[in-house]
Amino acid sequence: MVLAKEQKAKLIDNFKVHSRDTGSAEVQIAILTERINDLGEHFKSHKKDLHSRRGLLLLVSRRRRLLKYLKDKDMKKYEKILGKLSLRK
Repeated sequence: MVLAKEQKAKLIDNFKVHSRDTGSAEVQIAILTERINDLGEHFKSHKKDLHSRRGLLLLVSRRRRLLKYLKDKDMKKYEKILGKLSLRK
């Protein structure tokens, strides 16, 4: 469920705002999205894993709050990250 170092580094490189960026909203959203997708795969074979499902709900709510923050702060960055991650409804 935890991202591999290489996978996380690749996400940071794709979404970083500046050269030493690891904690901007864009990077955090990308990492959370990847973890959510991995958990989605986990639930295909472990349907009754309710403890991990709770963790998934926490990740989704954290990502939703970060997306709301980004939308309120900078609409262009918000739209750009939605396009890159394809989170549109």
